[in-house]
Amino acid sequence: MEFQVSARKYRPTNFKEVLGQSHVVQTLTNAIDRKRVAHAYVFSGMRGVGKTTVARILAKSLNCEQGPTSHACGTCPSCVEITRGNSVDVIEIDGASNTGVDDVRELRENVKFAPFHGTYRVYIIDEVHMLSNSAFNALLKTLEEPPSHCVFIFATTEVHKIPATILSRCQHFTFRRISRLEIITQLRHVATQTGVTVEDRSLSALARASEGSMRDALSLLDQAVSFGGERIQHGDLEMLIGSVPDELVRLMIDAILGHQAAQTMSLVGQLVDQGFDVRVYCRELLERCRNLLVACVVPSRSQVQTLLELG
Repeated sequence: MEFQVSARKYRPTNFKEVLGQSHVVQTLTNAIDRKRVAHAYVFSGMRGVGKTTVARILAKSLNCEQGPTSHACGTCPSCVEITRGNSVDVIEIDGASNTGVDDVRELRENVKFAPFHGTYRVYIIDEVHMLSNSAFNALLKTLEEPPSHCVFIFATTEVHKIPATILSRCQHFTFRRISRLEIITQLRHVATQTGVTVEDRSLSALARASEGSMRDALSLLDQAVSFGGERIQHGDLEMLIGSVPDELVRLMIDAILGHQAAQTMSLVGQLVDQGFDVRVYCRELLERCRNLLVACVVPSRSQVQTLLELG
């Protein structure tokens, strides 16, 4: 069987499976159930938090043969085609490759046609901020008075580059970074499903390195499995993701608390000699100091654990 990366294999296929974006999921499901679907949406947020995934799930919900419904069946021909990415009623456009006004004019001509099978024609434009100003201007009239069968979904990591005239014609959803606790839970689930043995501290390290991106976390897990096989050693993982050994962080904290200036300089020199990124080291030092403060002021052990995982 052909290998499929975890980020694609475990990609959510319905609203219930979406992690970390409950505010977006609740609003969209209510809109579908109450037949209050807008004609244009802007999904903004950092990479790997579910913008394109939610856009496809929304398209599936709108064109499901049992719908529009917030609980798409996932088995009807329309749902299957959207999942495979070959639906004629769901058009995905890469904004980075179609930046010109001529591309938008072609889109304006195509929106006039009714859906072939489903209820709506859904246009998903990824990295929409890459469109030129003239392309955005050509899109204004269509967004202001769109055909009733069309829904536009714009996904972007840089919402500040989208003109205010476009944003004012759309419903804007901001996708948040996914919490470490949710990333760790998903990584543990994927590791169990694939028969990989990994320590909890390694999962925590992967979640920390992903910086809130589920896609990055799953990609790092795939990389770790390729490196270490079905049993991932924490030392191998630290080397792979470029994190600083915990011992160096602990020694620096001890040297600072002991006012040992010579020891701190020696540790920095050792760090540079071993090829570690000083910025990563500083970030881990700050996080360790934060965790120590949390442990000092929070009385409950369970609360401390939760705060550390969320941090």
